[in-house]
Amino acid sequence: MKKLLIYIGLITGILSLPGCKKYLETLPDNRTVITSPEQVSQLLTTAYPHGTYMLFCEALSDNVEDKGNNGVGIDQQTFLINSQTFKYQDPESVTEDSPVAYWDSCYAAIAVANQALTYCNGPDAANFSAQKGEALLCRAYAHFMLVTLFAKAYNPATAASDPGVPYITEVSKSVFAKYDRGTVANDYKQIESDLTTGLPLLQDKMYGDAPKFHFTAQAAHAFAARFYLFKREYDKVVTHATAVFGSANVASLIRDQVAVYGMSYDDMVTNYTSSSSPANILLQEAPGSKYMDNYYSYRYGIGTTLNQELLNSDNVTGGFYAISIYGASPQYFNFPKFTNKLKIQPLFSMEEVLMNRAEANIRLKNYPAAITDINTWISKNVSRYTPAAHNVTVNKIIAFYGLSQDASMIQTVLDMKRITYLQEGLRWLDILRLDIPVTHTGANNYSTTLVPGDKRRLLQLPPEAVNDGMALNPR
Repeated sequence: MKKLLIYIGLITGILSLPGCKKYLETLPDNRTVITSPEQVSQLLTTAYPHGTYMLFCEALSDNVEDKGNNGVGIDQQTFLINSQTFKYQDPESVTEDSPVAYWDSCYAAIAVANQALTYCNGPDAANFSAQKGEALLCRAYAHFMLVTLFAKAYNPATAASDPGVPYITEVSKSVFAKYDRGTVANDYKQIESDLTTGLPLLQDKMYGDAPKFHFTAQAAHAFAARFYLFKREYDKVVTHATAVFGSANVASLIRDQVAVYGMSYDDMVTNYTSSSSPANILLQEAPGSKYMDNYYSYRYGIGTTLNQELLNSDNVTGGFYAISIYGASPQYFNFPKFTNKLKIQPLFSMEEVLMNRAEANIRLKNYPAAITDINTWISKNVSRYTPAAHNVTVNKIIAFYGLSQDASMIQTVLDMKRITYLQEGLRWLDILRLDIPVTHTGANNYSTTLVPGDKRRLLQLPPEAVNDGMALNPR
């Protein structure tokens, strides 16, 4: 929490200082240094979280099992985070890839966004409108990820009383400022305000040759689709998801996994986080992360049982998924997505947008539209695909899952999204949003079930937060 306070008041001032002398004696102010929209744009490159949630979110989810390996040759701090989050314990480590580090990364990004907004809202504001749009989107995204992971999932019946996270909209004037958690409802209100105010201001042309590392209009719509899915405003999910695709053929935007899994391993890795891939909407570096060095070797990850269940058993299409696992043994099981040379993570990609639209249409009873989106995904993810054999219908889905029509169709969407994002942590967001039960079992008869409403679904705030008057999440 102390880091949060320092970031809010000081971080952007540090960007323009040659050293840290008298760092805590005065509040540095670089507004006299930054005078042009181009300089604000440069500042905004640091307004995105450069930490990652993938390690702990994946370990919390139902994508992991006990593989039994002891972590030899693996970074021990992140191995500990993997082990403790699997057991729903609050991680002791505060190093990179921990929940505390991600909290700090998000508030650091928010601090930069707020500093940028002080320039954008100055006397020459009209010339900074595009930068203001990006800053507002950055502020909204970081707060959304914080409230999603550290507070209860949005529920319209309880959001007004559920504790949220501090929503910071100004550069602090004091290192020792106090912050209130507020409520989830207030966080969502302010996220939506920043999102809807910032989106029309965005100008993609200002990003030059690196648009995939910024909130383009496409990325903002992708974020809006996720936000409104959590907020349960499904008509807006459809609107924003459709805006992401525009007039393009959706099948040409998502990953052609049949083609991808015919590449060499190195080419697959390069392709997955490539800024030239149309499937990638928003990318960000995570330079300090150890996850991408070790993601296949943690003890709690995808192993033989889950590989069989998710990828090698009967599925609703009746065919075989192109996505398959690499690695000679469970200790090394991996999907070719990351390397320690390219520490880049996709924050938004086309498959999520497609599946979010499909789920929203199911909830709106627009079943034919949902079936079209589901079959689009199938067309690029099933080996030897033929429409007659592998496309689904409502009746085929119900026959496979044996649930009600809506429940069966939503399960189809969730399963396809889960497979797409294995080892990336996004499954945890659906588990939070829908209160999905999770059971973890391990050696020595270890077993625990995360039931709906379980307090352990909320990540714990940094320990220092209690010293600043903020109530920790109950345990």
